[in-house]
Amino acid sequence: MSSGGQRKDAPRPYFFLSYAHTPRINSRGAADPNLWVAKLYQDLCEAILQITDAPSGHPVGFMDRSMHQGQKWAERLSRELASCRVFVPLYSPRYFKSEACGREWHLFTRRSVYQRRPTAERMTGIVPALWVSMEHYQLPRVAGELQFNHDSFGAEYANEGLYALMKIAAFSSEYHTAVWRLARRIVDVAEQTVIPAGQVLDFESQPSAFDPPDAADQVRIAVFSYRERELPPQRSPLCYGERRTDWQPYRPDSARPLAQDAADIARGMGFHPTVGEFEEESEQLLTGERPNAPCVLLVDRWAFLDGRRSETVRRLDRRNHGAVAVIEPWNRADQQNLDHERMLDELGDSVLTVSRGSRRRPTLREEPAVGAPGSIEEFRGEMERAVMRACTAHEQQQYQDRPEDGPVDRRPSIGP
Repeated sequence: MSSGGQRKDAPRPYFFLSYAHTPRINSRGAADPNLWVAKLYQDLCEAILQITDAPSGHPVGFMDRSMHQGQKWAERLSRELASCRVFVPLYSPRYFKSEACGREWHLFTRRSVYQRRPTAERMTGIVPALWVSMEHYQLPRVAGELQFNHDSFGAEYANEGLYALMKIAAFSSEYHTAVWRLARRIVDVAEQTVIPAGQVLDFESQPSAFDPPDAADQVRIAVFSYRERELPPQRSPLCYGERRTDWQPYRPDSARPLAQDAADIARGMGFHPTVGEFEEESEQLLTGERPNAPCVLLVDRWAFLDGRRSETVRRLDRRNHGAVAVIEPWNRADQQNLDHERMLDELGDSVLTVSRGSRRRPTLREEPAVGAPGSIEEFRGEMERAVMRACTAHEQQQYQDRPEDGPVDRRPSIGP
């Protein structure tokens, strides 16, 4: 065993495919957009099996499909990053905004890299791949320092990226060429370097290798709920803890706080979430002209029984910030919810506006059927949509606040 818990004789995958999870579009039941990454991963594994003499059952590669959620996910990622032979980051604008992807990069680059034979090229163990063209985006320093010629995988690949080659039928042969050459490059780097297995570290505590996020990439998650000691007599303490942010209405399907699930979802979308109690965020939301970052408010309807605290939510509703999206998680398997549903609905109606009597005045809360997920699976989809609603509204507000003739900040682009 190594110091981090790895068996020294354990089979080591050739590559770790690091990519940013793409959120679903705003329609229920939409296909998983990350299936295209899964197809690329499968094609790479098949090509590497053909190129090498890897035995049956040998782990050719690793691809995370868990949407960056849960303690077991974090432990598995750390183990794979400590043992893989090559790190393959899938470049996209979303990738370099992802805190989780930045941690993956950081963990891999902590490991020592030795070249078997001296060459003019400095080996890093990293083989980047273009998911989409990055021509007009500024790469972070760690990526810009890599010496890598994408043109060697084909002109169309360098111009368009793998996603376009997969989706456009006319580029089918270019896709197969790019995958084959990428697989060859992975194997070459694995065979030309010695990268000893590293220590398995705590994934969540690692810093990102990428540049700090812009304000537009941040998402605040605020929780309006109870501490266990604050509960009314008719409410069971099973879903609560010492802090209001410990609230988890979907027990036993998820044992950790719902805010952590929400943060992982936002992180998997490429955003940088922070979690806090509603009261910690309310002062800025109520006193500032605009929220300084998009916000998703997770509302426990039971907390509306506290009239003093619910009045603060009512005031926020009247301010009607578009950059604040509200989700009211509602566990249909919770018998106490069912027993008191009518009362809690009426309380919610008295605090959050439901009617859309005037289209010119959008409401903080949307129609009752929207924003009230009844299971943890529904919550994950609703959280993605809430993040996008809040971020889109925040960006629109910033655009409207710019002086008509004033300077407009533009993202730097890669030049020749």
